[in-house]
Amino acid sequence: MKKNKIEHYSDKEALEFHNSNKSGKIEIVSSKPMTTKRDLALAYSPGVAAPVKAISKNPDLAYDYTTKGNLVAVISNGSAILGLGNLGAIASKPVMEGKAVLFKRFADIDSIDLEIDSNNPEEIINSIKNFSKSFGGINLEDIAAPDCFIIEKKLKEILDIPVFHDDQHGTAIITAAALINAVHITKRDIKKIKIVINGAGASAMACANLFKIKGVTKKNITMLDRKGVIYKGRKDLNEWKSLHAIDTKSRSLDEVIKNADVFLGLSKAGTLKKEMVKKMSKNPIIFACANPDPEITPEEIEQVRDDAIIATGRSDYPNQVNNLIGFPYIFRGALDVRAKTINEEMKVAAANAIATLARERVPDEVVAAMGGERPKYGKDYIIPSTFDPRLISVIPVAVAKAAIKSGVARKEIKDFEIYSEQLKQRLDPSVTIMQGINSKIKKSQKRVVFVDGEDENTLKAAIAFKNSGLGIPIIVAKEKVVKQRLKEIGYGENFNIQIVNSTIKEKREKYSKYIFKKLHRDQGVLERDCDRMVRNDRVIWGSCMVSCGDADAMVTGNTRRYSQSLQKIKKVIDPRPGEIMFGLNMVVNKGRTVFIADTTVHEYPSSIQLAEIAISSARVVRLFGFDPKIAFLSHSTFGQPVTSRTKHIRDAVNILKNKDVDFKFDGDMQPDVALDQVYKELYPFSEIVGNANVLIMPGQHSAAITYKTMKTLGGAKVIGPLLVGLGEAIEIAPLRSSTSDILNLASVAAYSAGVIDYNKKN
Repeated sequence: MKKNKIEHYSDKEALEFHNSNKSGKIEIVSSKPMTTKRDLALAYSPGVAAPVKAISKNPDLAYDYTTKGNLVAVISNGSAILGLGNLGAIASKPVMEGKAVLFKRFADIDSIDLEIDSNNPEEIINSIKNFSKSFGGINLEDIAAPDCFIIEKKLKEILDIPVFHDDQHGTAIITAAALINAVHITKRDIKKIKIVINGAGASAMACANLFKIKGVTKKNITMLDRKGVIYKGRKDLNEWKSLHAIDTKSRSLDEVIKNADVFLGLSKAGTLKKEMVKKMSKNPIIFACANPDPEITPEEIEQVRDDAIIATGRSDYPNQVNNLIGFPYIFRGALDVRAKTINEEMKVAAANAIATLARERVPDEVVAAMGGERPKYGKDYIIPSTFDPRLISVIPVAVAKAAIKSGVARKEIKDFEIYSEQLKQRLDPSVTIMQGINSKIKKSQKRVVFVDGEDENTLKAAIAFKNSGLGIPIIVAKEKVVKQRLKEIGYGENFNIQIVNSTIKEKREKYSKYIFKKLHRDQGVLERDCDRMVRNDRVIWGSCMVSCGDADAMVTGNTRRYSQSLQKIKKVIDPRPGEIMFGLNMVVNKGRTVFIADTTVHEYPSSIQLAEIAISSARVVRLFGFDPKIAFLSHSTFGQPVTSRTKHIRDAVNILKNKDVDFKFDGDMQPDVALDQVYKELYPFSEIVGNANVLIMPGQHSAAITYKTMKTLGGAKVIGPLLVGLGEAIEIAPLRSSTSDILNLASVAAYSAGVIDYNKKN
């Protein structure tokens, strides 16, 4: 079993992450305009009276006129914080905020965390009951057993919205899906398998219950707690453990593991020994899910068995049992049909959908999103990846159907194909794109130069690049300064990243000769001038590293203006043969991705240059998995009004019409015409109107103004500018980029180094 690289972060870096910009991880943003006096009157007084009166007559209208239908409360008292124990309500807030972020990121569900400062189940129940009308669902989290059982059971009895304790049911659903497929692969009968569950907490009991619903017989499930086997007649069992007691003379894990088909560990590291694994049946199924360290490592299992199917709770091994595969999508389906509860039928439907998804052939677009490697159903792939973009269009559909069929839905879905497509649109495409790029470059491990290595954000990006397993970072900096910076951001000064600079005599001489050979005839530079450039300029040094084969890619910028970095790079590296050089920005806003060019190089491109920019943009956009639909933008639309400033746009379109290009394009047109479907009726002859995803701007000024305005005022996510047309894989970060921005550009540079032939004419 191949182990993936696991990421590490310093405590200081994690604290800074939570305190950067705004404190915490969530904020509330108005979904309606709040600009004019009329807007405020509609939002509050007197306009708000209309929905108030409507809801008072029919409470279900709260789903139509408020956020209730897409709002989940994430609730904890901090009594069992993800392995840290009972640290109190306020200490659980970072975890609960994180859970709220996951709801939004993976299922577009708005979520608010609520920490209840009480260890009294009745107080907690009453608190939730009294504010429950505000929400479409309740997600209980990190509440210790047995209180979690009491609280959930009572709330499900008195509330008419879904109540879901994810520690129990999320784990159970994912584990059941994994069990379904493991049993299928090993050709077992689920009614006859023998299961040992080590651990008797909330998640263990939920797993046992769901296994029984799926067909496992009660007598074939043996559960153990810290004192050993839970058997009938044991005097110290509470009412919940008693439900899982069986008739057996066995008292220890070593006894019950003999000939067992399945081991499920929800306990602690080291409890399952290699000698015990040897005793299990043929093709044993071992789910060692203790976190952060499993009951036994996959490597230890493989030392004694080569026929085992293995799953863990960790992301650095195949078959990760991760609740993230479940809870966002289960709530998504439940909310969309306004379910009164999440019942057993819905849980089973979710488990079956997850299991079925793993058996299906992974389509090309998912392969791209997961890094270019096609997973295949088998012992190392029994559950889908947490980043599989199909999850959102499969699990909610199954859950919604089960809710409707079992009679707990308030709302019908008439066309599930349309619903599935709507679900896909809820995903943030930039996340899927970068996940695919990062998954791909992890396999190739390109050497990427981070030129501004003494800059804190650049250094953090280089560290993240290494710790995330994305490739091999090389920092251009003074070692003494880097060590000091590492201390400041919470790492030891001996952090293992290669540091280079002009004190390396052999490299300095090599790069000086390279530049002299390149520039002495055209620019009349002397050899000592080249030596001075290499000694004093880190951008020149890094560019030489890439050109001379000492690195595969480079990222710079952040400490200087874009144009300054570009001019230095161009001294060392020529444009790619047959291709124009320009800047292309990927802009993501409200689930839609558009590319904008040229944002960095040509102040006022000619018609020929605009046509060439369009051709190159189409090539690059396809590398990111998009079908290019190119709009040439102007302040006119199809010649109205005609001015001297619109003619070269129309000429560029005509140039493309005379070329044999394999993408759709049109223009001239205004940006709203290119992006808004409402104009389709006015211009039915154009396939681009309302559908454009590549915007070719008339000049650098308009391009830069557009994307920066969208980023600053519109809250759009921007990846770039991507430097297209250069003869090497080099990206330039804009002045004062964030660590995340620099990391994304480094990933893109590494990706480009692997997929583009820089010596080939475009």
